[in-house]
Amino acid sequence: MAHSSCSACAFFENHAANSDSQLADAGLCRAKPPVTQKDADSRGFWPVVKSNDWCGEFATQFAAE
Repeated sequence: MAHSSCSACAFFENHAANSDSQLADAGLCRAKPPVTQKDADSRGFWPVVKSNDWCGEFATQFAAE
């Protein structure tokens, strides 16, 4: 079965990762809300994914508003 990679997904954000250092060939998955952290004062983070990763949330475009 063929699958589509994160880099072709509408929810993939191809730029800064969740840290000060850039990760090669990585981006953020915006398919779901950010993951919360243990400390109440900490901000949430979107999962960092590689451009050739894939999952069951793949979409080529956003749903109509």
